[in-house]
Amino acid sequence: MWKLLKLARPFRGQIGLVMVLALAQSLGNLYLPRLMAEVVDEGIVKGDTSAILRNGGGMLLMAFASTACAIAGAWLSARIASAFARLVRGEVFSRVTRYSVHQFDQFSTASLITRTTNDTAQVQQVLITGLNMAITAPMVGIGGIILAIQQDAGLASVLIVVVPVMAMVFALIMRGAVPLFQVMQTRIDRLNLVIAEGLSGVRVIRAFDRGQHQHDRFDEANTAAMDTAVSVNRIVAFLMPSMMILLNVTSIALVYVGGRRISSGSMELGAMIASLQYAMQILFSVLMVAAMFIIFPRASAAAKRINEVLDLHPAVGDPTTPSEPRHANLRGHVEFDNVSFQYPGAEEPAISGISFSANPGEITAIIGGTGSGKTTIAGLIPRFYDVTHGRVLVDGLDVREWAVDDLRGRIGYVPQKAVLFTGTVAENIKYGDDDASDERVRHAANVAQAMEFVSELKGEFTAPISQGGVNLSGGQKQRLSIARALVRQADIYVLDDSFSALDYATDARLRAALKTHTTEATVIVVAQRISTVINADRIVVLDDGRVAGVGTHTELLKHCSVYREIVESQVSIEEVA
Repeated sequence: MWKLLKLARPFRGQIGLVMVLALAQSLGNLYLPRLMAEVVDEGIVKGDTSAILRNGGGMLLMAFASTACAIAGAWLSARIASAFARLVRGEVFSRVTRYSVHQFDQFSTASLITRTTNDTAQVQQVLITGLNMAITAPMVGIGGIILAIQQDAGLASVLIVVVPVMAMVFALIMRGAVPLFQVMQTRIDRLNLVIAEGLSGVRVIRAFDRGQHQHDRFDEANTAAMDTAVSVNRIVAFLMPSMMILLNVTSIALVYVGGRRISSGSMELGAMIASLQYAMQILFSVLMVAAMFIIFPRASAAAKRINEVLDLHPAVGDPTTPSEPRHANLRGHVEFDNVSFQYPGAEEPAISGISFSANPGEITAIIGGTGSGKTTIAGLIPRFYDVTHGRVLVDGLDVREWAVDDLRGRIGYVPQKAVLFTGTVAENIKYGDDDASDERVRHAANVAQAMEFVSELKGEFTAPISQGGVNLSGGQKQRLSIARALVRQADIYVLDDSFSALDYATDARLRAALKTHTTEATVIVVAQRISTVINADRIVVLDDGRVAGVGTHTELLKHCSVYREIVESQVSIEEVA
């Protein structure tokens, strides 16, 4: 918790002001019973009206001042906590967006969302409470005991007995509640995961008539979260009644002991009334600390989960001193030099000993069976992860020596699974370049063969795209993803199996337009279809993570048995010879 609170350093001045206000509020509250004692002893008992008015007026002013400090402190602490939560959410989101692909496996998407929202809200709440009570509760509690002893040491002995008893009751309750608070966050993670899967996979669930199964999974996660919450609240529910019983018993004891001491002439009536008020303040300060400790364990568990995200440093980062490309005349040149890569936890490398070059103005295709390492190669170019052995060079410079933003700024990437964002058609295409003109957006859509359906949408480029692009077909989403990459006007285009949902006619038109549009860029196409790669300038054939052959279609038909098998599995040799 304290580690995370280091992020609150920008608010040190405001936190200091909150503490000053809390101190002023505490001093005001502590001074009120003393004034009350003077009203009773000097005014009421002696019948001195001026003493009543003087001390009563002082009480009124002190009460207004204390209330003003409390309001100002509460407002300022809420503002600090909200700004702090905003900062934490920003730090978590920024860190997560810089994770390499395999680092996401350490946290589920649902867990990351929970940590960014619910966990941050828990920390925000404890910060609001802590800023208000960090000074007030200890100051009132300790100050109240000291002043109560000054009023009458014999009567104060009642408080010295009661406070440890309250602390013991509180400790026993928290001992049972703290572990459950930690379990609670995990149960919320699970619930969010089931909800996210149910919503994102609704079509599959309906297609396989698994609605009841998904409903049962939700009920199970929901019930587990509910049971944990009930268990926590059942334990914590004992806290307030226990404290109130002790509070009332203490009041009775104080009145009884105080009455006997007044009867014997050992103390004055005002001192007993002041001691009674101090007792209430002391016990309420204990309740304030108890309230803080109720939310602190859950916030502490939440802070620990947030720190797990912040402590995981991105595996892919900028070099200490980013270098300049060594071959400025080869903008877009890509070279794989004996590259091997193994996913964390995998028993074998995904690719081994991969070597080939992709030149500007050419189309380099990568083809192979499922699991042969095609997507892995595509992901190594923009450094979604780093090689285990060997080098990937862009313009003669190892990608690990590039500044990540500079490297990715040269690449137009189209993922295997088309991903669109909520917004309009134009906004999704401009995601590749915010500064792209309307003319460039239209041109990119034309090259990607997206105008065929965009022109039929109501509003064309202003037509809305639903979350995840669910209002578009698979082929339409792929074409918009390609347009998004093309609008960037990059040096390198990496298209990872981006034609799989297109019909053969659209595929052919797109490849022809792409070749015209990218005459000076390096184009790397990952594909499964022979028709997609047949006219490439260079084809890299993969088999079980290794290069089985490199060459043109004609050359590979003659010399690469793996390529021939792929061709024969899709078309007859006579058709493509």
